[in-house]
Amino acid sequence: MLKVGPLLIHRLFYPQVPAVLSTQHGGKVSAMPVVSYASVSDLPPLVAVACNPRSFTCKLALKASSFSLCILDGHHAGAVAKLATTSGSKVKDKLLDAGLSHRPGSKLKVPVIRGADATLECRLKDHWKLGDHTLLVGQVEAASASGAFKEFWDYEKYHPLLYTGWREGLTTLPGV
Repeated sequence: MLKVGPLLIHRLFYPQVPAVLSTQHGGKVSAMPVVSYASVSDLPPLVAVACNPRSFTCKLALKASSFSLCILDGHHAGAVAKLATTSGSKVKDKLLDAGLSHRPGSKLKVPVIRGADATLECRLKDHWKLGDHTLLVGQVEAASASGAFKEFWDYEKYHPLLYTGWREGLTTLPGV
């Protein structure tokens, strides 16, 4: 077996369906794709997201004490790639800059991407510095999904965007 060094361990988990973490505070809207996220409790519904504490979006989510997670299909690969390469500190609305329109959340004042296949509106419950990342734990206040979800995803209707870890990184599975 090939030894895997510490800086490559996260790549063993790829491909992953990226979610777009979005937040707003002080007149700024910022967002970034994240792949290290999980449901960590059913009751209350909690999700955890690991993100770089130096990122503008992470800092803004901590100030706002809320964020959304949106799951997009493969048609949005270009916009998600742009979110990964633009700093939120340089634009007023990073989602619009990437070509993603949004609306206010139904329960929280968080940006929710129009046309997302799934959305979660989260109130920040806690956060911890773990190694070189910050773990945000959000209590889900509202969640919704497109008609492609009925207890499970229907992959004839939903074509997930996948992050493979490669430089070009974003793709969809053929035939899915």
